[in-house]
Amino acid sequence: MKPYRLGVTLFILSSLLTLHPSVLSAAEPAEKQPNILFIMVDDLGKEWISSYGSETIKTPNIDALAAGGMKFNNAYSMPSCTSSRTMLLTGQYPWRNGYVSHWDVPRWGVGYFDWKKKENTTFARLMKDQGYATCAAGKWQINDFRIEPHAMKKHGFDDWAMWTGAETGVKASDKRFIEPYINTPEGSKVYTGKFGSDVYTDCLISFMTRHKEQPMCLYYPMPLVHRPWVATPDHPNAKNRNEKHVAMVHYVDKMVGKLIKSLDDLGIRERTIVIFTTDNGTTGGKVGFTAIRNGVEVPGAKGELTEAGVCAPFIINCPGTVPAGVETDALTDFSDLLPTFVELGGGKVPEDLTIDGTSIASVIQGKKQDSEREWIMSIGGGAGKIVEGRVVGAKVFGERVVRDKQYKVWVSEKKEITHLYDLKKDPWEKANLLDSELAEHKAAIQKFQAVVDSLPDKDASPFYEPRAANAWDVKENVKKPKAK
Repeated sequence: MKPYRLGVTLFILSSLLTLHPSVLSAAEPAEKQPNILFIMVDDLGKEWISSYGSETIKTPNIDALAAGGMKFNNAYSMPSCTSSRTMLLTGQYPWRNGYVSHWDVPRWGVGYFDWKKKENTTFARLMKDQGYATCAAGKWQINDFRIEPHAMKKHGFDDWAMWTGAETGVKASDKRFIEPYINTPEGSKVYTGKFGSDVYTDCLISFMTRHKEQPMCLYYPMPLVHRPWVATPDHPNAKNRNEKHVAMVHYVDKMVGKLIKSLDDLGIRERTIVIFTTDNGTTGGKVGFTAIRNGVEVPGAKGELTEAGVCAPFIINCPGTVPAGVETDALTDFSDLLPTFVELGGGKVPEDLTIDGTSIASVIQGKKQDSEREWIMSIGGGAGKIVEGRVVGAKVFGERVVRDKQYKVWVSEKKEITHLYDLKKDPWEKANLLDSELAEHKAAIQKFQAVVDSLPDKDASPFYEPRAANAWDVKENVKKPKAK
């Protein structure tokens, strides 16, 4: 073959290889698929974030995310730990997946988040299908790692450093902060002389360092600032409950800053979408915390369906991808996270997987100004109960709230709308407009009634498979009938 023909042949072969779909599919992900770092703080309302108007504390690293990205005003979590976690993992509302109440699986022994059921497919498994490396660090609480040491792997995580939750019979497992009891692929152990938040954060940074050349999906459900309240390494002299709570909020902000600096140091900041939120409002009740937000005293409302209990801080940041300095009233809730992650990764949710959420990827990327949601919902609160060896929701039909950008309704256990609030005029939900004769109020009730009517009369229970009893299983409290 003459030299010029050989050159032309090589050029054509090179061009064909460059354009061949199989070659493109192998090369594109590293360039086009963004990393996702999802940070979810435990028990912290907007009133403790200065970019949301807190006058009690400064959170400069979180505020920098908001200033350089997008801050949502209307993002719903659930009012308690378990329901928020299962909802964001599966894209399903609690009434569908059964986690309508809170329970700590390792402590109760009965029941667990079963990866064998398609309905419990997590965003991590779907992201792995798209070529993502996945890691989780922080608080899990919905599986007992003594029953299944590799539950995290089966839920789709390549690596993890998790506080599983307090394990009945294992005293060391109570600790998540000072000398924490943490599970990794190597097993569970006490990290003597360590502060939990440092261990969790360092795990994520180590994972990012090892996998920075490929797309990553990172899940950080922070154990901070949940009780027990402790002095932190930065504020070792914090003594009373309030001082410790403040110190823990400062440490949250510090960990956010540490992660962002690591993204910069690794050279992956501009292709990492960072999402910051919380699982529910701040601890309330007799031991609760109060902060000043925009001149209003806001008591902690964890476990409540008020806006302070379920309307979470929600900030998204990625230089060059997420528009900077944007404040949006777009509606979203935790069911949207699974489809959003999948779309950001360039994929589609499987057609045979039932979810309730709608992707907000186009809003995050600045392609659209509003989400497709016409309403968002929050449900779940209080502890579950044991019935015939199964953990179930505390109520047949759990109380819930549904809202749009202006109006919000409360729905009772009888599946009846009991309250209507105009959140634009009455953000603290003081004036019930249920009996109003105004046309706009009647129209709002009619709209939400259609949503309520579409819901089943009975909330689902979690999926179970029979298993051998464990010594630590919680026994049923069977009350004997009173003698007549």
